[in-house]
Amino acid sequence: MIKNRTAQLIFETVYCTLGLVGCVASLGIFDDITMIRWDFYVHFTNISNFLCIGVMLAALIQTAKKKEDSFVTVAPMLKFIGMLGILLTFLVFNIMLAGAEGRDPQLNWRIGSLAFHVVLPILYIADWFLFYERKKCKWYYPIASIGFPLGYVVFILIQAVIMKFDTSVLIPGTTTPLIYPYFFVNLETQGVGGVLRWIFILLVAFIAVGYIFFGIDKFGKKKD
Repeated sequence: MIKNRTAQLIFETVYCTLGLVGCVASLGIFDDITMIRWDFYVHFTNISNFLCIGVMLAALIQTAKKKEDSFVTVAPMLKFIGMLGILLTFLVFNIMLAGAEGRDPQLNWRIGSLAFHVVLPILYIADWFLFYERKKCKWYYPIASIGFPLGYVVFILIQAVIMKFDTSVLIPGTTTPLIYPYFFVNLETQGVGGVLRWIFILLVAFIAVGYIFFGIDKFGKKKD
């Protein structure tokens, strides 16, 4: 772990700068500056990255204010939740979605996709390993963390109810219904049982990975 304030400032500044680029890309400004993507809020990719960027910005402000070398201590529970959320984004996209049938592979190499699906997730997790003091995670962090993806799923399903399960409204530039941005929440193709099964699988995986990180934190060596 690194206490060096200068190293932290550089890392956090780079992350926040790339995060800003990713946010601009998520709004579709790089595609057409006259048309803002209004559907950005339905994607877990964006929501998880927005959370992580917020946490990192708070860390940057803390680091800029302090006078001495020390570990980053901003919102350790939110940091942990964001880390699991961004890891879920990284794994689900790169394993299940990037090579999905019908998806144009060139979309994976666009600035926004690379930033939010690959670069920022890796940097965010690396930040936890590099700059946060070990042995600070609480046993309940992994369990509390499932509130984030579960809240997202509930939000998506509430939106589907509000829109009366209308699948004719599509995410711009795709054939994906706005109310079902991911196949595993699609009640029409998966059915209620299928959606519940996917939610259960993802939440169990979320908790399991959370406890892996908890173990790394608890049993890892504490270094200055």
